Amino acid sequence: MFDRNRPFNDPPALPPAAEVETAAILKKAITASRALVELKGMAERMPDQAMLIDSLVLQEARASLEIENILTTNDELFKAASDEAMPASAEAKEVLRYRLALNYGFRQIRERPLATGLFIEIAQLIKQTDFSVRRTPGTRIANSRGETIYTPPEGEAVIRDKLRQLEKFMHAEDGPGSGPGSGLDVLVKMALVHYQFEAIHPFPDGNGRSGRILNILYLVDRGLLNLPVLYLSRHIIDHKPAYYEGLRRVTEEGAWCDWVLYMLDAVEQTSLRTRQQITDILALMEAVRERVQREVPGVYSKDLIEQIFRQPYCKIPFLERAGIGTRQTCAKYLRELERLGVLHGQKIGREVYFINQALFDLLTR
Repeated sequence: MFDRNRPFNDPPALPPAAEVETAAILKKAITASRALVELKGMAERMPDQAMLIDSLVLQEARASLEIENILTTNDELFKAASDEAMPASAEAKEVLRYRLALNYGFRQIRERPLATGLFIEIAQLIKQTDFSVRRTPGTRIANSRGETIYTPPEGEAVIRDKLRQLEKFMHAEDGPGSGPGSGLDVLVKMALVHYQFEAIHPFPDGNGRSGRILNILYLVDRGLLNLPVLYLSRHIIDHKPAYYEGLRRVTEEGAWCDWVLYMLDAVEQTSLRTRQQITDILALMEAVRERVQREVPGVYSKDLIEQIFRQPYCKIPFLERAGIGTRQTCAKYLRELERLGVLHGQKIGREVYFINQALFDLLTR
């Protein structure tokens, strides 16, 4: 019998004994995969894909922290992201560390596998500390009333063994084959991996954020995405009770099917929403490009348009570093865009920022 107050040192091995590819799950996996493919294709249409990584990742980071009741405003966040020297709240700094960790993981998986060492490095970046896998006993997860709802595995050797088993499952070949995890749909595997990582709860802190980053990196690693642009945190916030109830029911009742369906729906709905968001950003970019080229042709350049869509807050040094012109020329260009109403200037400290309000609204809706 499961006891919430005792370390869960024997989480179910993956794949679970229960059937996790029922007719309902396979049907949902098809629609979720289709939505993900469409998102992947739309993301590849962005002329400056770094914009997606810089700005959309920031929104995922903000949402991921919101799950843990770490709150910051979009305005504060974009200001902090635009200038590291700008004073920022502790909450904004936490969000920026999440983005740093996700981008680090994205770069790393091009050269090395998703494995315990990388998990540790991601958690260290999130928390800005050199901790590793939990060694001391006493970790427990409690509700708002202080009641224990889950006690994760205890003992470094136990935790590392569970992580090794998770790695083996993650890297089993997709499609028919032998070994744990072979033959399962990749999105189904992602759902199982996410539960297992959260159940292992390997670190003293930052497990939820690390697990949500792992979701994204796993899909990139398996080729379902080329860019880390599927961000499930907003869906989790919108369906937070069901998320935690799903995790609990797997642990206590073995309710794998409901959990997998929840995660597949999260992938599908998030893919559709993000695809529409990118579609709208592309349409806005094209409208701005046409207007600037028509009304101020002496200012227009492809690089200038891409730069003011890199993030909502822009300033003269950004254009200088992009090679668009001298400081005087860049200032002139931004003032012309302000005159057109494409941007609006705002003095913050000693700097003048030029804000792309339409882009800000699309990113934060």
